[in-house]
Amino acid sequence: MRIIHFFWVLSMLLPGVLVGQQDTLVLMDLPDITIRENRQEFKFSEASRNMEVITQEQIRSAPVISVAELLHYVAGVDVRQRGVHGVQADVSIRGGTFDQTLILINGIKMTDPQTGHHALNLPVDLDNIERIEVLKGPAARVYGQNAFAGAINIVTKTPTESFAQFQLQAGQHGLGGVRFSASLPIKGMEQYISFSKDFSQGYRYNTDYDINNFFYQLRHKWAKNEVRLLAGYTERTFGANGFYASPLFTDQFEAVQTSLAALELSHESNGWTITPRLYWRRNQDEYIFVRRNPSLYRNFHLGNVAGFETNASKRTKLGVTGLGIDLQRNWLVSNNLGERQRSSVAIFAEQRFLLLSGRLDLTPGVLFHYFTDFGPFFFPGLDAGFALNRNFRIFANVGKTYRIPTYTDLYYTDMANLGNPDLQPESAISYEGGIKGNFYGWRFQASYFQRDGRDLIDWTKEQVTDPWQPLNFGNVSMGGIDLSALFELPILIPRQRFLHRFNLAYTYINADILENEYLFSRYALDNLRHQLSAGLELHVYRRWFLNTTFRFVDRVNLGDFELLDARFYFEGKKIGFYLESTNLLNMKYVETNQVEMPGRWIRMGVNWRFHL
Repeated sequence: MRIIHFFWVLSMLLPGVLVGQQDTLVLMDLPDITIRENRQEFKFSEASRNMEVITQEQIRSAPVISVAELLHYVAGVDVRQRGVHGVQADVSIRGGTFDQTLILINGIKMTDPQTGHHALNLPVDLDNIERIEVLKGPAARVYGQNAFAGAINIVTKTPTESFAQFQLQAGQHGLGGVRFSASLPIKGMEQYISFSKDFSQGYRYNTDYDINNFFYQLRHKWAKNEVRLLAGYTERTFGANGFYASPLFTDQFEAVQTSLAALELSHESNGWTITPRLYWRRNQDEYIFVRRNPSLYRNFHLGNVAGFETNASKRTKLGVTGLGIDLQRNWLVSNNLGERQRSSVAIFAEQRFLLLSGRLDLTPGVLFHYFTDFGPFFFPGLDAGFALNRNFRIFANVGKTYRIPTYTDLYYTDMANLGNPDLQPESAISYEGGIKGNFYGWRFQASYFQRDGRDLIDWTKEQVTDPWQPLNFGNVSMGGIDLSALFELPILIPRQRFLHRFNLAYTYINADILENEYLFSRYALDNLRHQLSAGLELHVYRRWFLNTTFRFVDRVNLGDFELLDARFYFEGKKIGFYLESTNLLNMKYVETNQVEMPGRWIRMGVNWRFHL
C-alpha cells in the first residue's frame, strides 16, 4: 500500500506545482470531445450519463499492447485476463458479468450469441483506434440488449494525410511483434489499412500465443452523403494452461477466428440525417482439452451474426429527435451446442429536449425488442442534466436494462457443466446521479449508482461435487460510488512542461444479495469491491516522456493486489522508440480462475513513419 500513499501525496502536491508555474502558464479548459452515438451527437461535457473517453494520445502513451490491458485503468471497468496481452479476457462494468457488457466498434455490436467470452476478439490494433468511449450504467435503450451494465464503443480512425508506418517490438518470454499500416487518400476517398502479428513463447508452460490482425477502413464524402466501409479479421491460437477448467488441467488449447464487415451510408435530407448500415460478424472457436491429443475432447463452434439497421436524427428548436430500427439474424453450428438460430427486431425512439437556453437537457427514450425465442420486451429510460455554469454540470439517469441467455447458458454440456434450456432473460433497473466539471486543465466527475437486478443468470452449484449449472438464481442490488479526475497540460516544444498528465480514479461497489440459495457462484458474485487507478505522465525532455500507471484491486472472492507499470518513450516526427515494463514490482496475483498472471515483463519497440 506504500504506492497508494505515494500517489496520494503526489495528488496533494499538484496544486503547489501549478502555482509554481502560473507566472508562465495560463491554464485552459480541456478540449471537448464530440460523442457520436448511433442516433445522437453531443459534446462530452454535455453528456447526462457517466462516460469516460480514452483519447488517441492516452492510448499511444500507455504501457499496453491490447485493448483489454488499456481498459484496466478505467474506473468501474473490470478486466479479468486468463491470457496476457488480450489473448483471452473478459470485461465487465460495475459488478456486472462479461455477458452484461456490450462491446462495439464504430457503433457495430460485437455481441456473440455463443458466449460473451468472445466479446474482446477484436480485429483492431491499438494503432487503429481514435478513441474509446466507455458508457457506464444502463445503455439498453441506446444500443440494445447486452448493454446491461454498460457499453464500450471503440472508434477507429481514418487519417486524412498520406503515410506508411512500420513497427517492431521484442521482449522477454520470446515476445515479438510486427505491424504495418498505411493511409492512402485518393481524390476525396480516405483509406486506411493495417496488418499486425504478435507472438510469445509464454511466461509459463503452455501459455504461448500467436495473434494476427488485418484491418481496412474507407470513407468517402460527396455533397451531403458519406459512405463508410469497414473490414477486419483476427486469428489467435494460444496455450490455455488452466484457463477454463481446474488449474490442474495444464494442456488446454484454443484457436479463434473472428471476422467483421460493415457498410454504412450517411445521407442528409430535409433536416434529417439518415444512416442505414449492413453488418456481419463471424466467430469460429476450437477448444481442445489436451493439446497433443485433440481426439480426447474437442469443442468446435461456428457462429454468424448478420443485420441491417437504420438510424435517423433531426435537430429542431426543441432539441434532437432520434429513431432507429435493427433487424438481426444469428445462427450457430456446434458439436456441443447443436444447430441454433435466432431472429430479432429492435426499434429505438428518443428525444433530447434542450430547455432554458440549453442549460437543461432531458432525454427520454424507449427500446422495443422482439426475439423469436423469448418474445417482446420494452425498455424505457431517461437522462437529465443541468449546467450550473460554464464549468460544472449535474446529471441523473434511470433506465431498465436486460440480457437474454447465450447459447452456452442454455445448452452447453460436459463433465463439469450442465446447460439450462429453461433460463429466462435477466433484467435490472439502474439509477445514477452525479456532478462533472471541466476547468483550468482539470476534468472530473463523481457519481453514485445503483442497479437492482432480477432473475440474474449465473453458473451456480450447491455442493463442490455438483456440476456447474446456470440458473435465474435471485435478486442482487449493486450500488456504489464512481470518482475520476484528469489533469492535463499541453506539450509546448521547445518550451517544455515537466508535468504533462495526471489522472486518479476510484470505484467502490457493494453487492447486496437479496435472494440466493446456492453456495457457489462462478461469475455474478465475484465483483470488485475497491478499485483504484492512477497515472502520471512526465515530459522529461523535448520529445522524451515517462508514463507510469498504478492499479490497486480488491475483489470480493480473490486476494487484492497492486500493480505498477511504466513506459519510457521518444516520439519524433519520423521515428519513435519505447521501453516499458508491466508489473514492475514483480507482484504475484490472479485475476480469474486461479490462473497465475506473469511477473515483471520488459519489452521494447521502435516505429518508423514515412509520408507518401
